[in-house]
Amino acid sequence: MRTPKILVVPGSLRTGSHNARLAALAAKELALAEAEVTKISLEDYTLPLFDADLAASAGMPESALKLKRLFLAHQGIVITSPEYSASVTPLIKNMIDWISRVREPGEPTYGAFKGRVFAIASAANGSAGGLRSLMALRQILELGCGALVIPEQVAVPRADQAFDEMDNLKDETLAAALKSAMRRLIALASVMA
Repeated sequence: MRTPKILVVPGSLRTGSHNARLAALAAKELALAEAEVTKISLEDYTLPLFDADLAASAGMPESALKLKRLFLAHQGIVITSPEYSASVTPLIKNMIDWISRVREPGEPTYGAFKGRVFAIASAANGSAGGLRSLMALRQILELGCGALVIPEQVAVPRADQAFDEMDNLKDETLAAALKSAMRRLIALASVMA
């Protein structure tokens, strides 16, 4: 088996974001397991609010094309998702909407989502840890885009108190769950490599 390439996408741009911290920790676990890891910030891929008329008149934004190509270049993708109003952030939904519409000649619909494996995680200050955002994200990825999302997911509750001074999870059970999910992602992504 070849070493899988894993893309890590934090679904928040907020300064001090718990989900950016969780994404960094996921990237660390992946690297320790010897995956080839690329961690990005959506701040570097600015996208307008998805609008089919805009796409038809102005064409696809360059950032959408770059993100789609990043997805295609990786066998596994980790998305960390904050919870906004019991769902995913507009940032994540907008990214998915644009990527799902960008197709080059000969590419199938949702080609950037099919044939790769996704892992999802969330950190939130509430007691559910962003679980509702993970349910919504799973639905978007699986039902909307035809993606394979591993059943293991990580929801970190009380995120404002969940990380230590080294940005590791204090709760050993949650830390083990994250490690296990990342190992599972690598195992399945290795098959795709």
